[in-house]
Amino acid sequence: MDAAGSEEPLPESRVGLTPRQARRIRIVLASVLMAAMAGVLMVRLASRTSVLVVGVYGAALVLCGVVIELSRHGRTRLGTWLLGIGLAAALASDWLLLP
Repeated sequence: MDAAGSEEPLPESRVGLTPRQARRIRIVLASVLMAAMAGVLMVRLASRTSVLVVGVYGAALVLCGVVIELSRHGRTRLGTWLLGIGLAAALASDWLLLP
């Protein structure tokens, strides 16, 4: 049943991203989102100074840094899920908690 000649060769052209490309894309994405969160933090602080504003957006900035480190260490899927869920939670808490 397991003959050496019966195995199919791997395809020559690879579809999708290599792991290194996926890591770099997620690092760049997290860096851009970190800069965007810093900008939103500055705008929100200019309109209303609050410890809650700093807490929500500070947590989002820390989350972006964690995702960058996870991506550097090869945990890109975990980083992607954390980035998506964490930033959605930060924006939802901004909408719900901050007047």
